[in-house]
Amino acid sequence: MKIYVGNISYDTTESKLHKVFSEYGEVLSTRIMTDKFTGRTRGFGFVEMTSDSDGLKAIEKLHDTMVDQRNIVVNEARPQAERETGGKNFGSNRRSNNRY
Repeated sequence: MKIYVGNISYDTTESKLHKVFSEYGEVLSTRIMTDKFTGRTRGFGFVEMTSDSDGLKAIEKLHDTMVDQRNIVVNEARPQAERETGGKNFGSNRRSNNRY
């Protein structure tokens, strides 16, 4: 089960998330999202647990609890929405709206 974790402190590490969530079951992976230009955390991440039952237990117990002086938001991760890939039509709307 993949779990979304929001409102993460800038001081929280992936190993800290792993430790917190492992109290409720086996953790497969943790990932805190970072800005690709600055490398600074974006304040959210994901934890993947081996079983849905452990994941649901972790969500129930950890949602709105304090981790590194921040109340974290914990819920089941939703599938990522598909994004347009750009391609050769990228920006075509912008050009068509220009008036000369």
